[in-house]
Amino acid sequence: MPVTADLTKLVDKAYQDKTLAELVDAPVAALAGVSEGDAKLLKQAFNITTVGDLGRNPYFRTAEALVALTGN
Repeated sequence: MPVTADLTKLVDKAYQDKTLAELVDAPVAALAGVSEGDAKLLKQAFNITTVGDLGRNPYFRTAEALVALTGN
């Protein structure tokens, strides 16, 4: 099933025309607000190189779940 979403504020301009599958495989710096320096630190600390790696990371998923459970 095709999914459409306005990603213009979520990803850098170079990635705004990409499919969701392409975004998952894109470098983490494709996300708006994530610099190349941030991406380097994420790779060093957690071996995160893609948006998918970030989304599947157990530490980030746990933190997201805790925040959701508090309703914040």
